[in-house]
This record gives sequence, C-alpha cells and structure tokens, in this order.
Amino acid sequence: MTAMPDRQREERLAAAFADLAAPLVREVSVSAVLHTLTEHCVDLLDISAAGVLLDIPHGPAAEVAASDEYTRGLELFGLEWDEGPGRDCCRSRDRTAEVRLDAEPACTRWPRFTPRALLLGFTSVVTVPLRCRDTVVGALSLLRDRRSPLADSRLRLAQALADTATICVLQQQVMQSQRTQIGRLQSSLESRISIEQAKGFLSNSRGCSADQALIRMRTYARNRQLKLADVASQVLTGRVADTLLHPER
Repeated sequence: MTAMPDRQREERLAAAFADLAAPLVREVSVSAVLHTLTEHCVDLLDISAAGVLLDIPHGPAAEVAASDEYTRGLELFGLEWDEGPGRDCCRSRDRTAEVRLDAEPACTRWPRFTPRALLLGFTSVVTVPLRCRDTVVGALSLLRDRRSPLADSRLRLAQALADTATICVLQQQVMQSQRTQIGRLQSSLESRISIEQAKGFLSNSRGCSADQALIRMRTYARNRQLKLADVASQVLTGRVADTLLHPER
C-alpha cells in the first residue's frame, strides 16, 4: 500500500522535470513554462496555490503566472502595488522565510497584498528565487492555508523546479533575441541588395556611373523624406527612374 504512492510521486516528479525541460528541445512560450511550473508545484508540494513573478534584469516588461486565476490576480496586484513576497524575493535575490499572513508583521510589511491574500484563504507564503547562477530573473511564491510550516524537503524541491524553469526561460529569451537579430540582418541584407540593384539599373539605363546613381537616389530620398531602400524599390518597379535623372526635383 505504501509503494504505490511513492511510485506515483516518482512518476509525477519525472513528469514535472520533463515538462519544464521541454523548451530545451522544442519551442514553448515563456508564459507556458511559468504556468507549468506553478501547476507542478501545487501537485508536488504541500501548498494551496503558486504564483510567479518574472522580472528579468534589462529584459522585457515584468510578467506573472499562477496556478489559478485568483492567484494570478493576486500576483498582478502585487506587481501593480510594487509589494509582496515576489517583489521582496527579487530584491533580496534569495529565498524568503515562510511568513504568516494572518499575523501583524505581514500586514505592516505588505499592507495591500496581505489583506487580499487573506481574502483568498491563504494564511502563509514562502518564496524562492528564479535563478541561474548569479542571475535572479523572478520569484516563485508558494501560498498555503496550513498551520504547519512547509517542510525543508519541499522547499528544496521547489527551488529545483524553479531553477529548471529559469534555465528554460532564459534559453527562450536568447532564442527570441537571436531570431530578432537574424530578422534585422536579413532585412538589412535585402535592403542592401535592393539598393545595389537600383544603382545598377540607373547606371546602365541612364548612362551615369554607379556613384552618380547612388547620389541621385539619396537626394531623391532626402527631398521626399523617404528611406533609401524605399527609393530603390521604386526605381526597380519603374516608378521614379525618369525623376531621378533630375536630382533637384
């Protein structure tokens, strides 16, 4: 009777780490990774709900996720109010000790976050950082309605899950940055090719040098507040070739 729960727990643990590592082999959105993290935390840890605040230094705008919509709303309010366990964890860059939300120090520490958390039935919270080496990109808040503190073994597991999710989130950010850079380079290359083709067209068809053709294109673009690549496109489609013979127009 005792072997089955252990086996089931091992299977759930394996599934959790497999799901969180999925972005390492296929494209998964950051939001999906964060939501998956919170779902597995609720399944594997002795908690009522989980919320995530993602706030990558020098990255995009902060993002939140949670195991349910009510907790997500709580995280959003904490982000708006700039207070709460997630914010404190991001600032301290370390795990925050479990805090009783039904005690006076919590109300003093988080005057707006705490009452709303209590309304949702949460009585305590502990937070672990989303970290990769020395970089902290957010916080995972574990919300509870129990009197007993969360076991250290559960906290260690929570940190391991958070660390795994962090690696995948950072990889997705790197991949997105690479795609953006590749797109810009591709666009720049296409523009350069278009300009060179337009120079050649003007030079061959109008009897001027390539340098003269480029000067005329630049003058035309400047006088009409157009991009040089747009002028090149117009040249290649035959809309402005005659006009460019008279650069002052």
